[in-house]
Amino acid sequence: MRAGLSILIPVFNRNVAALVGSLRAQASDWPGEVEIILLDDKSAENYQRLNRPLAALPGVRYEELPANVGRAAIRNQLAAKAKHSWLLLLDNDSLLPDEQFLARYAQATTVKPVAMLFVGGTTYLPTPPADPGLHLRWLYGRAREMRPAAARQREPGGQLSINNALVKKELVLKFPLDERLSGYGHEDTRFGLELARAGVVVRHLDNSVLHDGLEPAPIFLEKSHQAVRNLAQVLRTDGLGADTRLVRTAARLRRVGLAGVAGAALAALEPALRRNLLSARPSLRALDALKLRWLLTEL
Repeated sequence: MRAGLSILIPVFNRNVAALVGSLRAQASDWPGEVEIILLDDKSAENYQRLNRPLAALPGVRYEELPANVGRAAIRNQLAAKAKHSWLLLLDNDSLLPDEQFLARYAQATTVKPVAMLFVGGTTYLPTPPADPGLHLRWLYGRAREMRPAAARQREPGGQLSINNALVKKELVLKFPLDERLSGYGHEDTRFGLELARAGVVVRHLDNSVLHDGLEPAPIFLEKSHQAVRNLAQVLRTDGLGADTRLVRTAARLRRVGLAGVAGAALAALEPALRRNLLSARPSLRALDALKLRWLLTEL
């Protein structure tokens, strides 16, 4: 009998009924038992009321945490609760692309030699959202996150995302996500780099989920700032992340003695950069410049 599958979804301020319904409809495509575990990270009461009825569905477990623990800790807790050897990690703002999503993952596990980690990828709608305040997050997703498997496979660990990843439970237990990283960002970068150091094979697939949770630009900027802080932390404490483009740029500036000048210039430009990023026509170059300004401050 084939190994079972635990689908792990951290929930925060999101109605996940549609996602759970789509997953349950495809459960028979996995050749083994399937469970869906929902762990609420102290959402607002109105969202908890919407999601609590899901606990009555066969094959679904729903629990609520008494306090918010963050992205890394909740993933680790979900993995510990899983009873099956294969784990499918999904964000709560994911939508399935079609009715063959689980079938493609099941097929991937039959290819020899079997990998211990598969990454399916993320996609975004082809047209920008009607709300101009969401354009930055949509643009970033389309340009930086929506990449075919062949492109991601060229740097398998560095392009790893823990959203839409099928992974062996033993791997998550051996390399738990770093709970020292607060807020948003780079817990998956650290995870991927640790796997690369250990020689773990990562296989990227074209099995994307649709990202359905675009944040307004001010929220996305704050999350991006948190991600830069986390990147600086893993770089200082463990030397991880040195091969990322942002860190390489900062290192080159320090090497040639221009870090101070660049930092001062970017600080002066920050108001203009923010105006651009909060506009209806944001530039990712402005975002890159702002991230470099933040990183130079942190290092």
